Amino acid sequence: MSFTRNWTVRFSDTDPFGIAHYPRMIDALHETSDMFMEQIGWPYWELHERHELGLPLVSIEFDFHGQVKGGDEVEIELQTVVGESSVRFDYHATHDGEVVFDGAEYRVCVPIGGDHGVTIPDDLRDALESGVDTS
Repeated sequence: MSFTRNWTVRFSDTDPFGIAHYPRMIDALHETSDMFMEQIGWPYWELHERHELGLPLVSIEFDFHGQVKGGDEVEIELQTVVGESSVRFDYHATHDGEVVFDGAEYRVCVPIGGDHGVTIPDDLRDALESGVDTS
C-alpha cells in the first residue's frame, strides 16, 4: 500500500544556513505515518482503546541524498510491509523530481503493558495493507 503527502519546509525547520535540519526531516516522516494511520482509521492515539496495543518504534534508518531549504515542497511517499507481528514503513522523499532522503521505520505490535510482539489483529492488518479505513 502506498500513501503520499506533501511537506512544506518551514523556516522553523531549517538550520542557520537555511537548510532543513535532519531532526525536522525525521519529524516530517513521523508526521507522515501519523497521517497515514489516521487516514486508515487507526490513529496511534486510539490503538490502545481498540485492541489494548501499540505500534512502538523499534528501529529506524535513513539516508540523506540531498538538501532541502525553507519553502521547498517535498513529496513523501510511505509504503507498508506488514509481517506477522510487525510493520515496516518505507519512506521515499523527493523534491523537484530528485530523491532527497529515504529510509524505514520498523514497528512491532505490542500489548499495553507488554514487552513482546503479538500478532497484528486482522482488521488492523487489512487497513495497513490496503490503506483503507476498515473501522
